[in-house]
Amino acid sequence: MKNQRRAMAFGLGAVAAWSTVATAFKLALRELDSTQLLLIAVAVSLVSLTVVLAVQHRLGDLLAAPRRDRLRALGLGVLNPFVYYLVLFAAYDRLPAQVAQPINFTWALTLSWLSIPLLGQKPRARDLWAGVVCYGGVFLIATGGDVAGFRVADPLGVGLALLSTVMWALYWIANARSPLGPVVGLWWNFAGALPLILVTTLVVSDLRLPAAGLAVAAYVGAFEMGFTFVMWLTALKLAEVTARVANLIFLAPFVSLLLIHFVLGEHVKAATFGGLVLIVGGLLWQQSGKD
Repeated sequence: MKNQRRAMAFGLGAVAAWSTVATAFKLALRELDSTQLLLIAVAVSLVSLTVVLAVQHRLGDLLAAPRRDRLRALGLGVLNPFVYYLVLFAAYDRLPAQVAQPINFTWALTLSWLSIPLLGQKPRARDLWAGVVCYGGVFLIATGGDVAGFRVADPLGVGLALLSTVMWALYWIANARSPLGPVVGLWWNFAGALPLILVTTLVVSDLRLPAAGLAVAAYVGAFEMGFTFVMWLTALKLAEVTARVANLIFLAPFVSLLLIHFVLGEHVKAATFGGLVLIVGGLLWQQSGKD
C-alpha cells in the first residue's frame, strides 16, 4: 500500500545513513587497508542482507531463481562490490573526504552518458550541458579553487574517484535486465565477491584486524552496503510521488560535508562547497526534464 509519509521517513533514514559513509570510510582507513576494510564490510553486508531476507520470509528466493541468473549475479560481484569498492577506497585513502565524496556523487551523470552507447538510449543536449556543469564542479573541487593554476593536489586520487563512477555505472547497466529481485541479486553479487576479497586480502595484506577498525568496517557494511539499500528500496516502493523521495538523495552530500568537518576535522573549503553546488545543480537540472 502506498504511503507517502512512510516513504519519506524511510527515504530520510536512508539519506541520513548514506551521509555518514564518507566519514566512516576515512575513519576505517585509519585502522585498516582497503582490502581489509572491504573484506569486513562485504561479510557484514552479506549477513545483513541474509537477515533482511529471513525477516521477509524470502530466503527461498535465493535458490528459486534460475541457475543462469544466479551465476550471472555471482559474476557481477566482480564488478560490484569487488572492483568498485577497491577503487573507491583507494581514492578515499589518497584524497580528503571532502574531495572524494562529491566526485563519486557524479556517478548518476556517468550512468546517463554510458547508457547512450551501451543501452542505445538517445543522446540529449541536456545530458551534455549537465555534464559541463557537473564536471566544472569536479574541476573546482579537484583544484581546490586554483582554477587558473590548474593544479590538482593528487591526480591519481581524483582519477580513481572518477573511475569509481564508471565502475558503479557499468554495474547498474549490466544489472538493468536482471530478473532477480534487487535484494536477492545484491546478495548473490556479494556472495560472489567475498571469496575474491578474502584471497586478495590474504595475498596483499593479512587478517590482523584491530578492534577499532573492525567496528567501523562493520558499520560500513551494514549502512553503506546492507540495510540502507533495503530502506531506500522500501521508500521508493511506498512512495506515491517517487520524485519527492528520489530527490532526497541530493541532501546526502551536504550533510556529509558537515560530518566531514565536525567529525574528521577537515576544513571544508569554499571551493568544495561551490563545486558540490555545481554538481548537485547539474544533476537536478538533468533530471528536471527541461532541455
